[in-house]
Amino acid sequence: MTRGFFVGRFQPFHDGHREVVEHVAEEVDELVLGIGSADVSHTVHDPFTAGERVVMVTKAVDDVDVPTYVVPIEDIDRNALWVSHIESMAPAFDVAYSNNPLVARLFREADIEVRNPPMFDRDRFEGTGIRHQMLVGDEWVDHVPDAVVDVVEEVDGVERIRTVAEDDGGDRWEAEEE
Repeated sequence: MTRGFFVGRFQPFHDGHREVVEHVAEEVDELVLGIGSADVSHTVHDPFTAGERVVMVTKAVDDVDVPTYVVPIEDIDRNALWVSHIESMAPAFDVAYSNNPLVARLFREADIEVRNPPMFDRDRFEGTGIRHQMLVGDEWVDHVPDAVVDVVEEVDGVERIRTVAEDDGGDRWEAEEE
């Protein structure tokens, strides 16, 4: 049996993430999805809570053909310990999936096989762009699974993004996204 691990902030979980999950599910018997930066929320960069993202992801992948586990992973700000932190929080896994060079390196340094999944329509399916579309009132719902739309609407997520983007000095969007 092979269990894979795929980590992301999933702010929000979008159709590109869903495509990666479907691709990975063809290669493994079980899949662990790590909700990265689980300790951060209510910012433009990370508007949704770990619990909200757990619900988004769980509902968005409920029809995937392999058992899937969703695990929140808090930031520890110590790269040398990051993989062991994940291993302490998640079910054991055999292979990690990532296209992030630092993440891949950290897993490889811990002697964990890393595979690079294909990226799907990265220009359309990218969290920063989707959050910006929410902020300015552009169409965003066609970039995320229906289950994610439901969660965002349930928590008034679009208004949350707009609220946290404001401050007395104007728009924080650009400062937080840099």
